[in-house]
Amino acid sequence: MAIQLYDSMARKKRPFEPLDPQNVRMYVCGPTVYDRAHIGNARPAVVFDVLFRLLRHTYGAEHVTYVRNITDIDDKIIARAHERGVEIDTVTQETARWFQEDMAALGCLPPTHQPRATEYVAQMVAMIERLVAEGKAYAADGHVLFEVAKFPDYGRLSGRSTDDMIAGARVEIAPYKRDPMDFVLWKPSDAAQPGWESPWGRGRPGWHIECSAMARSLLGENFDIHGGGADLMFPHHENEIAQSMCAHPGEGFARWWMHNGMVRVDGQKMSKSLGNFFTVQDKLAEGAPGEVIRLALLMTHYRDTLDLSEQRFEEARKTLAKWRAMGDGVEAGAPAASVVAALSDDLNTPGALTALHELAGAGDVAGLKASAALLGLLDDALGG
Repeated sequence: MAIQLYDSMARKKRPFEPLDPQNVRMYVCGPTVYDRAHIGNARPAVVFDVLFRLLRHTYGAEHVTYVRNITDIDDKIIARAHERGVEIDTVTQETARWFQEDMAALGCLPPTHQPRATEYVAQMVAMIERLVAEGKAYAADGHVLFEVAKFPDYGRLSGRSTDDMIAGARVEIAPYKRDPMDFVLWKPSDAAQPGWESPWGRGRPGWHIECSAMARSLLGENFDIHGGGADLMFPHHENEIAQSMCAHPGEGFARWWMHNGMVRVDGQKMSKSLGNFFTVQDKLAEGAPGEVIRLALLMTHYRDTLDLSEQRFEEARKTLAKWRAMGDGVEAGAPAASVVAALSDDLNTPGALTALHELAGAGDVAGLKASAALLGLLDDALGG
């Protein structure tokens, strides 16, 4: 079954043709580990887990490499360690473990690699050195910055104008920048902050360079899919493209860019002040099975905004209870062509779920169990 995936760069669905069918490669931006994963953090983990399963089904499990990083260098982590009066490693180790346990509870397969940024600082320094040598970056006031004007295609992914990008809240204005759009590749560290020696003094990498270095180290100069939440399109993914393409001219970096939509709760943006903010662990502690949370996240197409509600969780619970009762003691057969076709059409999980309901209605329980497994559902390890 031919796979078609929506490419955010092309703004259309394209037939998926991997660079090497023997080594299909995908990179997804993972968590910054300073706090519990909220339900919005869980959505890309579940979405790209379904894609991982589909690719394994299509090309063979041994022919798919999935990298999801752990950002363990970040100012939010430093601040959280200071608040708690503990070492930074204590925060990052604990929070990374929480994330991995929560995603396992949601039925996510472990990625092939889960690199930590701290393990790739040397590669980041080497990439920054190359950008400086190529005249694409400059040192200023202890920082090294990428000069956005040197990359004419900047803004192509997000489709934003320079004025729109400058007006965005995620662009930092600083006196040492030649232009407000220039972004940090390296920043100085004081004695109380984590730091590594570099040609520009003791410091630490900026967030954006971390993913570029880890992706190149583990997947090569060109790979198939780069994914993450829509909120990462600008500036994070835009910056990744600029620095990667300029550090290694002539190489393509990622060939497909995929972004999942945001999560709302009861029609409103998640906010602690509104009282509608909750973590994955909050739902699990309430007694919601991870499989129910997973199904609730898959009821909406991944590119659309997802509106969660208690009604949706209850619908997911009833559906899974029915399917599990039907499947008790039945061996899984082969996945139904209708489910594979829906998932192959840009991860159309609502269409796949409709096909699962049809299998259940027709009494094809063996097909139901096998097909549900492609969505990470009805796994015996998850229970009901």
